[in-house]
Amino acid sequence: MDLGIRGRTAIVCASSQGLGKACARALAEAGVSLVINGRNRTLLEQTAAEIRQATGADVIPVVADVSTTEGQAALLAACPSPDILINNNGGPPFRDFRELDRQSMLAGVTMNMVTPIELIQKVIDPMAARGFGRIVNITSISVRMPVPGLDLSSASRAGLTAFVAGVARKVADKNITINNLLPGNFDTQRLRNGFVAASKKSGQSEAAMAAAARAAIPAQRFGTPEEFGQTCAFLCSVHAAYMTGQNILLDGGVYPAAF
Repeated sequence: MDLGIRGRTAIVCASSQGLGKACARALAEAGVSLVINGRNRTLLEQTAAEIRQATGADVIPVVADVSTTEGQAALLAACPSPDILINNNGGPPFRDFRELDRQSMLAGVTMNMVTPIELIQKVIDPMAARGFGRIVNITSISVRMPVPGLDLSSASRAGLTAFVAGVARKVADKNITINNLLPGNFDTQRLRNGFVAASKKSGQSEAAMAAAARAAIPAQRFGTPEEFGQTCAFLCSVHAAYMTGQNILLDGGVYPAAF
């Protein structure tokens, strides 16, 4: 399927690996020019080279912490008026809510709520002036289904979800869509790191932890970053212009609800 976005430009935050990288790769395959982002220069430049070689797309790597004012400025200096914005960022680590102090709570809200809102503020008016814009926020299944120990991540991402619900309706007539992707368990380094930490705490092997997690998924497998990226690219396409303000679960059926 031709997504109709060849020649468009995109900023993909936190895209040196994992789900962000998969989104960047899928957009590049659709003919989009990219600014990708990460904090590890070596890893980021490797990803940029890999995507260029595989797709022929223009890819600009920007080493920056997207949660900082300076990091956001660097992204927008590389791509001042993106047609597409993919908001993504790391989240707070597993932690009992009793252990959260004020500073850690503010940092978590900044990472997963304030940062994407700030970037949306910066790009949305130029999108409206051009009559095209696609914004996708990568949140989490925990917005719908709380995950013990990820209370801060769940709350900050749910706050973003509520915030953009109104914004999406205000700009829908400008051919701008804002949607949220809610991933469950995908086969990424972040997931594997989680099994390592859980193994150390429980005494069970990493393989046993992974097997138990797979068994709890109706699809009986973890998602692949590639299928997540393709879903993201579709949301950025001309074919998804009538879909906005939506929360799209990609979880293999874990969330047990009809609505």
